[in-house]
Amino acid sequence: MPTQLDQLKQFTTVVADTGDFISMREFAPRDATTNPSLILKASAMPDYTWLLDKALTDAGRTAAASVIIDRLLVLFGLEILRIVPGRVSTEVDARLSFDREGTIAKARDLIGLYGQSGIPRERILIKIASTWEGIKAAEVLQREGINCNLTLLFSFAQAVACAEGGIKLISPFVGRILDWHKKSTGKDFTGAEDPGVKSVTQIYTYYKKFGHQTEVMGASFRNKEEILELVGCDLLTIAPALLAELKASSEPIVRKLDPARAAAADLRKVSFDEKSFRFALNEDAMATEKTAEGIRLFSADIVRLEQLILQKRG
Repeated sequence: MPTQLDQLKQFTTVVADTGDFISMREFAPRDATTNPSLILKASAMPDYTWLLDKALTDAGRTAAASVIIDRLLVLFGLEILRIVPGRVSTEVDARLSFDREGTIAKARDLIGLYGQSGIPRERILIKIASTWEGIKAAEVLQREGINCNLTLLFSFAQAVACAEGGIKLISPFVGRILDWHKKSTGKDFTGAEDPGVKSVTQIYTYYKKFGHQTEVMGASFRNKEEILELVGCDLLTIAPALLAELKASSEPIVRKLDPARAAAADLRKVSFDEKSFRFALNEDAMATEKTAEGIRLFSADIVRLEQLILQKRG
């Protein structure tokens, strides 16, 4: 019998959620995603210090830390693209999450660095937080041919706004949604009742029902069962530990998300302008709290990365 990982790849594009090149080679994903936390962790590992050294050399040791970080992110991306046949996601500084123009400028800088190395835009996804400003920035970038991955996405309103903006891909955070509900209720959730699973299922069904082309990539998984409940999702980005669990099992899996079934769903189309988006997000305590928390955590890791650079620079 094929492994569960092989079976999953028949229905869903598997993406590696890691900055570790060894793991990518082992599990052969099509795409890979990174974030500030993963890059910070990898940069502190002996195997990857050469990338930090090269970023310092390429940017110049007197360059601003933000310039060196851009170089470092792209260097990681370039190495990843030597391994995966598809795309890599590279994240904009989370401190720009409420700065539309700053996000646009940073995305153009990152794409420009990739372009200098001969990488076509089709192989890059620029990761941006799913704030109103982030979504509006991504709309502009999409019109310029810069594909975006809207991350830190926890609500239906965020997903609909992304689809209406013609965003290439979204990353709803399954595990972080589960974390919030477990903490707030004191209950555990399994299978199809997992709130993160239910959120992605709702978004996927809505997109397929109304013909939205935005790709859905479930992210931030806490256990293998969440992944198995989302078999058939456009993409799933999975950490190495869970990829290993899938590879170690040959139990049969069943497709749970299917475009034909979604097309037959009884749903009403909705739309959001800025005021209704902000109100809907405000009414969703989980999405409000987790979006804010995610931005804080990613921002803190960017600051730690800056500190690492300053230490290295001396």
